[in-house]
Amino acid sequence: MYFDKIPTVPTADELLDRSFRRASKKMREKTNKRHANEDFVRAITQATHDKLVAIIQSFPEFEELPPFYRDLCDILFGMDDLKKNLGMVGWAAKNVRDVGASISKGMRWTDTQVERKRAVARIASIVHRADDALRYLNDARNVLRKLPVISTDEFTIVVAGYPNVGKSSFIRLVSSGEPEIASYPFTTKGVIVGHRNAERRKKIQFIDTPGLLDRTEEERNAIEKQALNALVYVADLVLFVIDASENCGYSFEAQMKLREEIESIISVPMISVVNKSDVKTVEGFFNMSTVSGEGVDEVLAELLRLREELKVDEVVDIRAELPQPEMKRRGGRQESETDF
Repeated sequence: MYFDKIPTVPTADELLDRSFRRASKKMREKTNKRHANEDFVRAITQATHDKLVAIIQSFPEFEELPPFYRDLCDILFGMDDLKKNLGMVGWAAKNVRDVGASISKGMRWTDTQVERKRAVARIASIVHRADDALRYLNDARNVLRKLPVISTDEFTIVVAGYPNVGKSSFIRLVSSGEPEIASYPFTTKGVIVGHRNAERRKKIQFIDTPGLLDRTEEERNAIEKQALNALVYVADLVLFVIDASENCGYSFEAQMKLREEIESIISVPMISVVNKSDVKTVEGFFNMSTVSGEGVDEVLAELLRLREELKVDEVVDIRAELPQPEMKRRGGRQESETDF
């Protein structure tokens, strides 16, 4: 993943404390006080500069991210804000290096004790000016690490529709194992990802988007934009789920209007299915009940049929294509001809 290895971003005080400890250790190793003070300034400069640079490098190059993740970062934080705060940390790293180098160089002809204190004060002042940026980046890091892992190599079915129509229930029924649930702070619901094994060790990826509401782009919140983001960038096929019983709290007409809108913005096939068929069915649609299980297999079969029809290139585990060694009995146990 692009974000799972981003370490905790320290505050200004935490970063300086670590740098001071490292520099003090070097100072204690010196017997010549003049050299000790010079080495202290160089050590704290190097340690602080390197840590600030490491923070920047731990974040990915956002412009090089796949469109899904790049747009999702923009939705959650605003790309300009991310870049501005990373830039502030870069500013601090450059100024720490320049100030530390300038002061340590002049210590040969001045009172090293005074200059050491001046260097510490200047470096601390620079790092504290970047404290808000460091805290912002740590908050972003905590969110980014929880983003769902969306594979670009797997056939992806995005499940869309209004809230509470049965999208998550469908994915739990057709996925092998429990779907991965990834919730974002400040939202009531995140993206759910489930996988199903297919032939030749291929996998099918199901993504349950947060419930979409039928309203304008300006009125949509971050949760709804995440759903549209998934529809636009990662879907190979869209399954639109309708609750004709209207127990979800939204009218059938509103759901159909949303269906038409989604159909107009995607460039991949979409099939529609009416859920809660144990309460109400609608002619002309696939009907299913994620409570009783009725019709679920038929919907899944249609999805698999369309997947084959689309003939999307998928990554295959090459081991599935290798001939299996012939097994034979030897000495009461089964062995292959490749045994030694």
